[in-house]
Amino acid sequence: MLPWQRLELVALLGTLILGTADHAQARGSRHSLDQGPNRSPPYADIVVDDNSGQVLHQVKPDEPRHPASLTKIMTLYLLFEQLDAGALKLDTPLPVSAKASLQPPTKLSLKVNQTITVDDAIGGIVTRSANDAAVVVAEAIGGNEEEFAKFMTQKARTLGMTNTTYVNASGLPAEEQITTARDQAILGRAIHDRFPSYYRYFSTLSFRYHGVDIHNHNSLLGHVEGVDGIKTGYTEASGYNLASSVHRSDKHIVAVVLGETSNSARDARMRLLIEEYIRQASTQRTTERTLPISVDAPVRDDTKVDAAPTTVESAPGAAAGKSAIKDNFEK
Repeated sequence: MLPWQRLELVALLGTLILGTADHAQARGSRHSLDQGPNRSPPYADIVVDDNSGQVLHQVKPDEPRHPASLTKIMTLYLLFEQLDAGALKLDTPLPVSAKASLQPPTKLSLKVNQTITVDDAIGGIVTRSANDAAVVVAEAIGGNEEEFAKFMTQKARTLGMTNTTYVNASGLPAEEQITTARDQAILGRAIHDRFPSYYRYFSTLSFRYHGVDIHNHNSLLGHVEGVDGIKTGYTEASGYNLASSVHRSDKHIVAVVLGETSNSARDARMRLLIEEYIRQASTQRTTERTLPISVDAPVRDDTKVDAAPTTVESAPGAAAGKSAIKDNFEK
């Protein structure tokens, strides 16, 4: 056997081993997804009744998936903590680094050495899913994106998101950036309950920045009764993702769809889940918003504001690839 044939055999065996790895391995500390060039992203979903905490529907809710720009929900969670603690204000100018300015689309096309206010950064992230704005926020809070990603993962653990790991603030392709449908539902409930005044940003239909109107990628807003957020996401490795929060009368559900095959399929699937399971949701609050681990909001050492520790209020704990950067366009 020639040397190159041996290498091909080793590669083939590695692929077969990866493809037959059991579910327990998939939920280990280092997750990976088999994403070959002709393989479609795997599907998962969940619908949770926020009043009761009951799971109304689920498909593979604990299997690892790439979050894509659903990542930015956690980025904003940590930013909202800073606002809540007084370490940042909505009119605080945030500096744009060279790294932030060089992020691929989608973006606000921020320029190095300019600044963007916290308020505009939130608007750009919520509507256009701006990758450059996400990095600006990460660097303002963590000093650099890598440290901020550690804060993100730590926060995920305190919220009960036991199967989520973050390595960047935007959701751009990264093999180790892994989540689950259940974890995203936990985060969706937590950010709504913890920051009701800031959560309103997720309902933004249109955001005006430098004279340009930017429309929200979430096409269910304003078109499906009761939808008030939360976030879309797409990369080639993740497929089409959507987390939705829906209020109708006294009912509130959070639903997550991961790995759909197109914008239209994702939205159609979410509509079906909403209409089917909002009817089964409770009108009475029967579960408390319990506190997991109480931690301080991370604040940079050079922050002028002396922020008080923040008690993290969360949703109940969980009961429970590498892709070309050009493929990370939000749809």
